Amino acid sequence: MKVLKFGGTSVGSPDRIKKLLDIINPKDRQIVVLSAVSGTTNSLLEISQAYLAGDKQKASELIKLLNGKYEIFIKELFTSEEGYEHGKDLMDYHFNLLASFANEHFTSIEEKVILAQGELISTTLYHIYLNEIGVKSVLLPALDFMRIDEDNEPVIPFITEHLQPLLDKYPENTLFITQGYICRNSFGEIDNLRRGGSDYTASLIGAAIGAEEVQIWTDIDGMHNNDPRIVKGTKPIAILSFDEAAELAYFGAKILHPQSVFPAQKYKVPVRLLNTMEPQAPGTLITNESERGKIKSIAAKDGITAIKIQSSRMLLAYGFLRRVFEVFERYKTPIDMITTSEVAVSVTIDDTQHLEEIMKELTAFGTVEVDYNQTIVCVVGDFGAEKHGFAARVLEAIKHIPLRMISYGGSNYNISILINDTDKVEVLRSLHNRLFE
Repeated sequence: MKVLKFGGTSVGSPDRIKKLLDIINPKDRQIVVLSAVSGTTNSLLEISQAYLAGDKQKASELIKLLNGKYEIFIKELFTSEEGYEHGKDLMDYHFNLLASFANEHFTSIEEKVILAQGELISTTLYHIYLNEIGVKSVLLPALDFMRIDEDNEPVIPFITEHLQPLLDKYPENTLFITQGYICRNSFGEIDNLRRGGSDYTASLIGAAIGAEEVQIWTDIDGMHNNDPRIVKGTKPIAILSFDEAAELAYFGAKILHPQSVFPAQKYKVPVRLLNTMEPQAPGTLITNESERGKIKSIAAKDGITAIKIQSSRMLLAYGFLRRVFEVFERYKTPIDMITTSEVAVSVTIDDTQHLEEIMKELTAFGTVEVDYNQTIVCVVGDFGAEKHGFAARVLEAIKHIPLRMISYGGSNYNISILINDTDKVEVLRSLHNRLFE
């Protein structure tokens, strides 16, 4: 069985929804995971924010505006009177539900219920459409099997235990449809997966049922070897390891969230990145294996802040770094890069929400310097200890650029450099010319 995930743009219009059958073969046994129609989640978020602010009038206006868009949507999607009536009943149900929150005390719990409506709408609309054209499908409510624990981590054994019986219930059916992104938390309340959204759902389902393959369908033909918005002549990468894909995703390749592939990696389920606009394109295959002896890709992560702590107390001391890192831990601020010397440590962060408090605590250790508006550029490939020459090629390509930090050796898969964000375009192009042209 395969798991196919389609993002918001792939279901962004009635025409695109109809064209999904160019990709989905109803004869193959598969689970189709759908995101909300593009733009819907942002609209639902605006509605939630209006409710949270106590502005019920604005919430009502936003609900009517979104309802109007879906009224046009279902008129274009359905050709039969019966299909349209089913679609209209669905819209009435969901938008009456959204309007009903005006009568309740609105909290983050209700907000998550509102945010879940996008996926519930898109999947049911597709199920109704398939029924209208005579294609059998089963609608699987993700809220019946997708569960996260008290730490917001998905519980794969729970998913297996509750999803497999639903599949076994329909042995003659081949096409199953479910929602991405949404789940229930440890209290049984409607919640969401946050990181990775629908990609995460597809990976979790693939892991839970031991799928043959997970396919992530987007509007890009796989991961490219550089940012195509900045560098001309980029090419999709045929094969990546899970570790390489995670590095690229974390450091800026927007096609995939870095954590969304971890369940598939753990349970050894291949993931394929494909393009709904070019279904015949081979895309990118992500597996436990990878091509050796090659540099694969370059990615960049913006909005980075660098912090350097300098202290003579660090010299020949033990426990110093632990105490420094505990400061970041207290403020739940992840660190991207780390470099150290005998008397200094430099780190980078992308979350500056608690930067002022962090800096205040760090001054107890020594002198603190902060550099804003930085960019991490990550070169991903086979950088194992037995390889030689790759790092030299990277640094040679950007010898005319001032470097703030270099991280090499912490992973077999990348070398990362920190630069001023104003140098990003030049660095990406110089690296591309040196490494790939």
